[in-house]
Amino acid sequence: MRHFLIVLLGVLCFHIGVNAQEKSQKPKLVVGIIVDQMRQEYLYRFSDRFVEGGFKRFTDQGFMMTNGHYNYIPTFTGPGHASVYTGTTPATHGIIANNWYVRSLNRMIYCAEDSTVTNVGGTPENGAISPRNMLTTSITDELRFATGKRAKAVGIAIKDRGASLPAGHTGDAYWYDGNNGDWMTSTFYYDSLPQWVAAFNAKKLPDQYLKETWNPLFPIESYVNSLADNNNFEGPFIGKETPTFPYILDSLKANNGGYELLASTPFGNTLTLDMAYAAIEGEKLGQRDVTDFLAVSFSSPDYIGHRFGPSSIEVEDTYLRLDRELEKFFSYLDKTLGKGNYLVFISADHAVAEVPSYLVSEKVPAGNFNTGMVLGQLKGFAMAMYGEGEWVANLSNEQIFLNHELIRSKKMNLEQMQRDFAEFVLRFKGVKEAYTASDLKRQEFSQNRPKLLQMGYNHKASGDVLLILEPGWLVGGQRGTTHGSGYNYDTHVPIAFYGWGIKPGKSAAYTTVTDIAPTLAVLLQIRMPNGTTGQPIREVIGN
Repeated sequence: MRHFLIVLLGVLCFHIGVNAQEKSQKPKLVVGIIVDQMRQEYLYRFSDRFVEGGFKRFTDQGFMMTNGHYNYIPTFTGPGHASVYTGTTPATHGIIANNWYVRSLNRMIYCAEDSTVTNVGGTPENGAISPRNMLTTSITDELRFATGKRAKAVGIAIKDRGASLPAGHTGDAYWYDGNNGDWMTSTFYYDSLPQWVAAFNAKKLPDQYLKETWNPLFPIESYVNSLADNNNFEGPFIGKETPTFPYILDSLKANNGGYELLASTPFGNTLTLDMAYAAIEGEKLGQRDVTDFLAVSFSSPDYIGHRFGPSSIEVEDTYLRLDRELEKFFSYLDKTLGKGNYLVFISADHAVAEVPSYLVSEKVPAGNFNTGMVLGQLKGFAMAMYGEGEWVANLSNEQIFLNHELIRSKKMNLEQMQRDFAEFVLRFKGVKEAYTASDLKRQEFSQNRPKLLQMGYNHKASGDVLLILEPGWLVGGQRGTTHGSGYNYDTHVPIAFYGWGIKPGKSAAYTTVTDIAPTLAVLLQIRMPNGTTGQPIREVIGN
């Protein structure tokens, strides 16, 4: 009996030691995937033709939060990438739009612009890029700090903001130069291109892809979940009369931006993954004695979605192709790192609205908001109310910026003027609500659209009056679509994890993209980014 107890105790101690050892292990590589403009519903709508090893790694083998959302306005690419990787909203991290008006400069600035740096590779006009406008650390920064900067963090995207913001302040970022087809970086990161990047550029893969013809993967009549190929709601490429297959890229290239055309085709996703493979091999990511981080953003679905809309065959075909590209990528990771040795999450920087003209054709309320006309009306109103003067400095991102310097010189009441403009703008068709900066600074909104506005409002940088349009209303033309609102069609995005430390499952609990970074921090046992306001997703971490 005594001998049995000793053996039993030994077995228990062994298992405790094994469990403790397993718990202390880290993934070899974390892969962050952002699909630009991806709706959560695409995982359902296109699933009957998904392969087993692509998106289904998340839906069938990973843990998926089916009710994942953005928790602020505006839902744009720059703020989206920053929010996922910092675990907080624009109110804290400072990336309040893709471009926004700065009163002290009297001009718009770009979210990733940095006049103190220049191009490395590529061309000068695409080189003044860094994450300096992002005011907090990212999960990639924290991983680097936690390992004495032994961990590597690499951001890759066709869009510079999709690469530089996820890579954080301490990682490396590479983006596509639409002027010459090369991948580039800036002097914020390097003085010269790493050898592996130069070797990758030397392959001239964009030249090969731009000789391709984009045809649907399946017979076009089988795309029954999308609109007919030829319709009045999609925007054709220049030089092509209709927005229809086939797309012969070699003949379209000259009139559609040259190398920039590649970004508006599924081959942009292929090129992005080609670069990801090169980064893994060139930097030996996940193949050292420390956890590395690869942040990949697929920009092409956004370009395609803007032009053709979410109900187009082009968008459906793009996701069917991306699904197969991901299957190859995950198989590569299985072979290179070992299945179960890497952790992947997937999300989107925003979703997308339906094309307003299509909704109108189906008798659904919708419309296009003409900001030029509204700005003229606002200026006329201001002069009638307050006299001659340029009282309105800017109207952008559905925000009205008043001329504070003029208001101070005339000793006018700024808060009263904000209320006047908020009341006046409600007269315009398509405007649902208007909130003043004073309201957003002094009141704490706890729910619905005012809360979303507040989470996107930055005290130093945002406007004086913030508008919310009616559902289905967009700033834009009659063809194509966009995003930016706080409605479900723009906020509802995938949030799913797969691989190391993740048990399969699903939850419909309300979750926000700002919960992704703190979840990763708990899984990796590192600090959360310093501005984090999100919470770890309990269903994912298992407690």
